[in-house]
Amino acid sequence: MAKYQNDLMLDEAFQWLRARVTQMTVCSAQPTTYTEATTTSNYKLADVAMGSTDLTISDGDSPGRKVRMAAKSGVTVDKTGTANHVALVGSTGSTLLLVTTCTTIALTAAGTVDIPVWDDEIADAA
Repeated sequence: MAKYQNDLMLDEAFQWLRARVTQMTVCSAQPTTYTEATTTSNYKLADVAMGSTDLTISDGDSPGRKVRMAAKSGVTVDKTGTANHVALVGSTGSTLLLVTTCTTIALTAAGTVDIPVWDDEIADAA
């Protein structure tokens, strides 16, 4: 028997994210809390404002749905360190929304970093 789920069900998860995101941070370790992602000096290396228009929902690269985060160029680096994670946070409720890995890169304070587009996907029922 085949399985089915409506795309609108998956889109609701991404709509929840779009409604709450206010900032993307570049981190030197995987943050597990809002505070780590936004203010803890041994985590947050750089940050940039994000809004709902920076997230685009569409068909996934494999069966399912995805949300694509917009690229951000020339983001000021606040602290020297090696980036290996990117986090999305929402200031309302001080919420850590999503964390992913990124290509490891050394960053220098007062320099800049370009954050390319990246996706988060939810697969169709299998």
